[in-house]
Amino acid sequence: MGKSNGKQEAEIAGLDLEHELPAAGNDGPNPASVKESAATASEAGVEAELQKVRAERDALLDRLARAQAEFDNARKRAAKEQQDFRDFATVDTIKSLLPVIDSFERALQAKSQPGDFRAGIELIYKQLQDALAKLGVKPIIAKGEQFDPRVHEAIEMVETSDVPDHQVIEEWQRGYKLKDRLLRPAMVKVAKNPGH
Repeated sequence: MGKSNGKQEAEIAGLDLEHELPAAGNDGPNPASVKESAATASEAGVEAELQKVRAERDALLDRLARAQAEFDNARKRAAKEQQDFRDFATVDTIKSLLPVIDSFERALQAKSQPGDFRAGIELIYKQLQDALAKLGVKPIIAKGEQFDPRVHEAIEMVETSDVPDHQVIEEWQRGYKLKDRLLRPAMVKVAKNPGH
């Protein structure tokens, strides 16, 4: 009766002894509930780490996209600057040749004697040479020079003992250089001494 009396008193006090008190012989927390709370804490840590890695990945992808866009813009800007420079150089070249064209037009419209016509053409030729010289174009000297395969192109070998071996005896087409760059080689006839 003592037990039932205590139970009644607890019920009166509003306590449920079966649920509030641990079972007899069980001194610690329930192992299943400890595993669940550890698993929950572990999942929360993994989820937080995953969110951190995703944020880093997104930041790196954003930086990569920006760097790629900047590179593309720089490449386009450089290509446009090169094209502008080529256009500017072309305009400058054309401007220097326009007076030569004007002179040709005047010569073709003029009614003059053949001697005067030739003198006019020679004057225009000199004007054209001056315009090319201002641009840095120089003719390659060929006739009387020793054959040089870097600037001469031999189109014919002529056997002769009148001039030294491998000397240019005739120029068929003049060659030109732009500063130190070969624009086209001179096409020449070259001497070949008999017996060599």
